Amino acid sequence: MQEFLFAFCMIVLTVVAYFVMTKIYKRYSYSFLIPVLTATTLIIIILFILRIPYKSYMIGGQWINSLLGPSVVALAYPLYKQRHFLKNHFFPIVGGVLVGAISGMVSVGIFAKLFGINHTLILSIIPKSLTTPVAIEVTRGLGGNASMAIVGVMIAGIFGAIAAPTIFKFLRVHSPIGRGIALGSASHAIGTSKAAEYSELTFSMSSVTMTLCAIIGSFLGPIVVWLFHI
Repeated sequence: MQEFLFAFCMIVLTVVAYFVMTKIYKRYSYSFLIPVLTATTLIIIILFILRIPYKSYMIGGQWINSLLGPSVVALAYPLYKQRHFLKNHFFPIVGGVLVGAISGMVSVGIFAKLFGINHTLILSIIPKSLTTPVAIEVTRGLGGNASMAIVGVMIAGIFGAIAAPTIFKFLRVHSPIGRGIALGSASHAIGTSKAAEYSELTFSMSSVTMTLCAIIGSFLGPIVVWLFHI
């Protein structure tokens, strides 16, 4: 009973932290205030102050974590609503997704070789641009560390969501297709949530890109490892 109450408190802490930070983000709308980053930071501070270990937090956190899979599947709805647009722009979309998926993984291999990064770390961050549930499975298949993979995915997602508005403005990217593909391929689910702020079409493009990148990345990961002899 005590463990159940503790798990419930951790779930409430997570939900309340995210809700509060979402309110702040909607009010001020600065990129560095995205709820994923600020809510995570707030929870870490609270856990540190109260001296609650991560394993204890995950007694409740695992229930929220289990919703990752269904949340990805739920992205099928906006895809369905934009199905005619997707059919009419099939080749530009697929081409952009392939470029995004390949460059995201190959860049890791190149920098790994240049800087002599630890072998396990390389295998763990290769799928950094894939959505978390897929990245975990790809990392395990490559022989990497799933926990390190999650960190890599979070960094890629948060950095992409924060940097995207500046990059779009600098490069004058106004197309919903271009913005959606960029956010979905580089920043997975976090980027997709950012895409929703632009338009439903941008959100749909990001959703389909994230899904296709997950599929392509599952096959591409082992090829990148073999190609760079990692």
